Amino acid sequence: MGLIECKDICKNFGEKVALDHVSLEIPEGRIFGLLGPNGAGKTTLIRIINRIAIPNSGEVLFQGRPITQRDVEKIGYMPEERGLYRKMKVGEQAMYLAQLKGMSASAAVKELKEWFVRFGIQDWWGKKVEELSKGMAQKLQFITTVVHKPSLLILDEPFSGFDPVNAEIIRTEILRLRDEGATIILSTHNMESVEELCDNIALINQSRLVITGGVEDIRRQYGNNNVELVYTDADGRHTEVLPREVDGNPTLKGFLDRGVTVNAYRELMPRMNDIFIKLVTGEDKL
Repeated sequence: MGLIECKDICKNFGEKVALDHVSLEIPEGRIFGLLGPNGAGKTTLIRIINRIAIPNSGEVLFQGRPITQRDVEKIGYMPEERGLYRKMKVGEQAMYLAQLKGMSASAAVKELKEWFVRFGIQDWWGKKVEELSKGMAQKLQFITTVVHKPSLLILDEPFSGFDPVNAEIIRTEILRLRDEGATIILSTHNMESVEELCDNIALINQSRLVITGGVEDIRRQYGNNNVELVYTDADGRHTEVLPREVDGNPTLKGFLDRGVTVNAYRELMPRMNDIFIKLVTGEDKL
């Protein structure tokens, strides 16, 4: 049983179908990638999980029972459209949002100060939000999303606006939070981040679920069953692509019989970016 189960979710906005019988399960303690092109229905599904929107039919289960507003308090949600009160001071803004999530003032101060130091923005506590750069505002938004230690984090394009150094800081924190037991839904267009971070994914396209499962299982499913062999012989170092035999073993015997030195071999699996393009557009780059 997953932490979150979406069962046969349908959602219409007038004549527009946003979600068409979408069912998926989000495992507890994993990073779950929610993928799809713009307008596919990802944000609508996230809003339904957060009880910001109500489905026309279907239901969301939290730990096996219908999700309630009390459960939503255990969720940390960072939407793609960031929202901070620009005229407030940074510390006041962070305290306000932490206390909205049920934290006491003393607990909020303690946790926020630790996060501010970790992210290198401790000197900005007394400055106005409008003075923050885009990257610093993003850091503040991330901190206020996670400070109450939610059991479920929903991060919509969390790397948007970050330079590579700060993006790596966020990646490290996401992995740390997962290792400490949080379940994380990561909605992103960045397929490199999916391969680096996600354990499982679901791809939604044109309001329907296209595929869901483990990242490595899906990559293997769309692979071409080849392996790459790196070997050294009298003429030097070579790399060859070989078909994998039916029994699952690469064709190595012929090379070994030639007396070559096998340096490495690896299964060739497609990138998530190529799988995404194939499933969404039908264009095969695998």
